[in-house]
Amino acid sequence: MAITPVLEEQIEVPMDIRCLDDFRRWAVSDAFPERGRIDYIAGRIDVDMSPEDLHTHGKLKTEFVGVLWQQIKREGLGEIYTDSTRVSCPEADVSAEPDVVFISEASLDSGRVRLVPKASGAADRYVELEGPPDLIVEIVSDSSARKDTERLPVAYYRAGVTEFWLIDARGDELLFHIHRRGPSQYEPVEPDADGYQHSAVLGSRYRLDRSRNAKGRIEFDLQCSRLAPRDEA
Repeated sequence: MAITPVLEEQIEVPMDIRCLDDFRRWAVSDAFPERGRIDYIAGRIDVDMSPEDLHTHGKLKTEFVGVLWQQIKREGLGEIYTDSTRVSCPEADVSAEPDVVFISEASLDSGRVRLVPKASGAADRYVELEGPPDLIVEIVSDSSARKDTERLPVAYYRAGVTEFWLIDARGDELLFHIHRRGPSQYEPVEPDADGYQHSAVLGSRYRLDRSRNAKGRIEFDLQCSRLAPRDEA
């Protein structure tokens, strides 16, 4: 019996997108692709249809979401989102779907960040975050290396994102850097003697370890240590 080929979906960007507002309208429309990551950064549309690496991206993201979600929920710090969560910051001309996003209760209460409702107006249905999150995590993949390490940090800083975490587990050396806002760009937080980095946003310090399980597969362990109030300054 003959096998019928299925052609992969082609991404067609509408020709009438000339600004961030046009892109945002497209992003919440039925015409927007259901797969892939599509970001708008300073007038440029970045389309990434590559699948996530199971271990150096997917498993790693699961570790961060699991550990941070437990802390954020336990301490009532705010909301954490992942996978296709659109964040738009008009002041910085950026609309992206970060790997992990944290919004504090203070940011929501003050209106610094707002939940954008679906066009239907149905209760508790939202499609987008507008405004600078307190924390964004990006995990580097082969297809996104330059965007994650060069273009997005500039855009997130310009938008006012408080902390930017960057992880790269593709090579022999495991890279995990917490960045805080400096006078003109993000600056890396120096690890302490135990290899932990301090997050002022979450009031804790973190260290990322990598090992192999009994079957030889890669495992990640995000260690979290809550700081005493006197150490959070």
